[in-house]
Amino acid sequence: MNKNDWNPELYLKFDKERIQPSIDLVSRIDFDKPEKIIDIGCGPGNSTQILVQRWPDSKITGVDNSPAMIEKAKHDFPNQEWRILDAGNDKIDEKFDILFSNATIQWIPNHADLLRRFYNLLSDKGLIAIQLPLFWDMPLGKSIVRIAENNRWSDQTKGVTELFTIHNSSFYYEQLSELYHLIEIWESNYFHILNSHMSILEMIRSTGLRPYLNKIKKNTDKIDFEAAVLQEIEKDYPLQKNGNVLFPFKRLFFIAKK
Repeated sequence: MNKNDWNPELYLKFDKERIQPSIDLVSRIDFDKPEKIIDIGCGPGNSTQILVQRWPDSKITGVDNSPAMIEKAKHDFPNQEWRILDAGNDKIDEKFDILFSNATIQWIPNHADLLRRFYNLLSDKGLIAIQLPLFWDMPLGKSIVRIAENNRWSDQTKGVTELFTIHNSSFYYEQLSELYHLIEIWESNYFHILNSHMSILEMIRSTGLRPYLNKIKKNTDKIDFEAAVLQEIEKDYPLQKNGNVLFPFKRLFFIAKK
């Protein structure tokens, strides 16, 4: 596996926390018998299974730009269709009734253009269903940016924050209202109950923290960067009386139908 590729095993360590938003998003989709569904940024295929369970007779295609994630999906779910594909750049020639994407588009720039391209992938009565983390609204997101801007790290982590594209609900409503007939948009704050501050660090190590660590060259520097993040986690997320930690994780959802 490429050292900068995604780590499916680390990602799936917090499968329960990661999959719940997919369950909630799929439960809000009003579509009786979709013929074709695409899961943009399917990762190791765990969230795709929520689609499979809801619509077992549909043709469901999972795509991701990570070879490691697609390899894991093929291994765990060999009877399903998986493709290595970069949704931000690669052309997709098919039409779909549902375009689903869970916690992926924050890694793709130019969301106004992206949403128009997604619109063009839909059938006549198709819909998009998307969730993305509001990472910069969280104390942890703010702490990581602040640490990355420290003189010790700034040369190595320069430009990393710009790899994330996350707008507010007003932005997405404005873009969607130009294209779609019906729009639903909402936010949820998930209170993950974790057993330690280190668990919070481990949970984000494979996602929000990953691009920063990829930019830091020396292993000792990576360790020190993580230690600084952990110190801020301990400040922002107090221990409960039973020793657990509540980790609120804010997410934005929208469904838009032609």
